[in-house]
Amino acid sequence: MVKIDNIELPDFPLLLAPMEDVSDPPFRALCKEQGADVVYTEFVSSEGLIRNAAKSIMKLDIYEKERPVGIQIFGANLDSMLQTIDIVAESKPDIIDINFGCPVKKVVSKGAGAGILKDVCLMEQLTAEMVKRTNIPITVKTRLGWDHDSIRIVEVAERLQDVGCKAIAIHGRTRAQMYKGNADWKPIAQVKNNPRMHIPVFGNGDVDTPERAVEMRDEYGLDGCMIGRASIGNPWFFKQVKHFFETGEHLEPISLKERVEAARRHLQMSIDWKGETLGVFETRRHYTNYFKGIPHFKEYRMKMVTSDHAEDVFAAFDEVEEKFADYQFAE
Repeated sequence: MVKIDNIELPDFPLLLAPMEDVSDPPFRALCKEQGADVVYTEFVSSEGLIRNAAKSIMKLDIYEKERPVGIQIFGANLDSMLQTIDIVAESKPDIIDINFGCPVKKVVSKGAGAGILKDVCLMEQLTAEMVKRTNIPITVKTRLGWDHDSIRIVEVAERLQDVGCKAIAIHGRTRAQMYKGNADWKPIAQVKNNPRMHIPVFGNGDVDTPERAVEMRDEYGLDGCMIGRASIGNPWFFKQVKHFFETGEHLEPISLKERVEAARRHLQMSIDWKGETLGVFETRRHYTNYFKGIPHFKEYRMKMVTSDHAEDVFAAFDEVEEKFADYQFAE
């Protein structure tokens, strides 16, 4: 069993990574149904939240069926972050996660996200003060370091643990790498193997097959893995990994009917949650993966990703289900 504070999770839990414009309530619901053990919101700007920005406030919507669920926040100003803790606590998440890893320029330029990796003392101070502010478990998601020459993740993790962080998820790249090259899990294993560490250490980055999840568990000895891009348009990834853990075999390919039904539900839940315009727009990124591998699919994909009206997208789903009814997906 793995525990984040008093939250009990199965051995080697699978966590849905917080992803901007991806890990919203509709997508989290689908991933939860397919085996995600913990799900996280999109990351929430502390400055946006204390200024009542509508988009930031909307990200605080969480639902009972998602639990355990974490709300992830980012910022670099202590006062703003403490105010954010008070606001976020009202939504009653199971976990509050601090984003010390986002590499995007507009976040980093304000000293937040991965930008804070340049100032480990501030990173430690923010975490310590936020732990003091709430009884909700505080966790951290971060990267190996700012660049190759400044990797101090073993020390950083230990310092965060010592001020009350209850778990840490580490992406196996530096900020300088962004998402290029291969994730390096060896430094994450060094964190886990530090005899002073007793909180869960989760790996993140390049877990895109069940075999890679097994490698992270068995060869690197981590406590669990956080899955991001592999789940986009593929909420079944969690089920596929767990099936492989149990049997050593790949799950049968997801049928076209299941894919179409998931796409329909995803779109409808998105519309119900954020309205037709945003609901249609923000689910587009998933369709390529929902129907990946189908030959001569461009015509239908274009309908899905260029239509502004829900009825047109639903009609495209109907066409796909009829046209490719006999298509068999490969593993």
